[in-house]
Amino acid sequence: MSAENDNKPLEEVKAPEAKAEETQETPADAKPVTSSSVFSMFGGGAKKEKKEDEDRGDNSGSAKAQREAAAAAAAAAKDGEEEDQAPESDDVHFEPVIHLTEKVEVKTNEEMEEQVFKMRAKLFKYISETREWKERGTGDVRLLKHRENGKTRLVMRRDKTLKVCANHYVVPEMKLSPNVGSDRSWVWNVVADVSEGEPEALTLAIRFANSENANQFKDAFLKAQKENESLFKKASEETEETKAAEKEEKEESA
Repeated sequence: MSAENDNKPLEEVKAPEAKAEETQETPADAKPVTSSSVFSMFGGGAKKEKKEDEDRGDNSGSAKAQREAAAAAAAAAKDGEEEDQAPESDDVHFEPVIHLTEKVEVKTNEEMEEQVFKMRAKLFKYISETREWKERGTGDVRLLKHRENGKTRLVMRRDKTLKVCANHYVVPEMKLSPNVGSDRSWVWNVVADVSEGEPEALTLAIRFANSENANQFKDAFLKAQKENESLFKKASEETEETKAAEKEEKEESA
């Protein structure tokens, strides 16, 4: 230090150093130095560096292989769905194996008959061996009158299957009797019921929804029975006359 400075007071000697420190102070309007500003010195802030790190990670071999594998799996699944779907076509045509050119008519032997009564009911058959009633079927009981000879028969078919469970003429010998303890059920004996093909002697019982329906059936049954009585009597007389005429012819020829 020079002799000139030695002769000056201590405060004056330190003045240049203080002045130098003031020149190094940051202006009042200058922003404080932060970590982001430090990162900006190297080409970008924290976000940009993080993004670059992510880009570098995405470009790594394992991440790229995973993306390619996922893309390949999605493409395979899409191709599988397309293969499972049936191809759309407006020109699909199938030739029938059998050509049904004629209408098949099913005969029920009721074509020449007129329905005069119909009512829903349940039919029972008496089993003498076990002494019990067995259900024979549920359906519509009908009275059918022949258009040519005028005779009336009782026919009943089971629901759905339409199988015959009762089929016989309403003859004069039949007698409707009320079932014990019921005002909606009737019992009668049949000499020749042909519902199973061969004539069979049966004891039948029929039950209706209420007593009113049961009485309607009784009235229609008795009416058909009365009409058949005169028809059967007339047919019997004609049969006797035919037999007598044949007998006379045989005697004359002898």
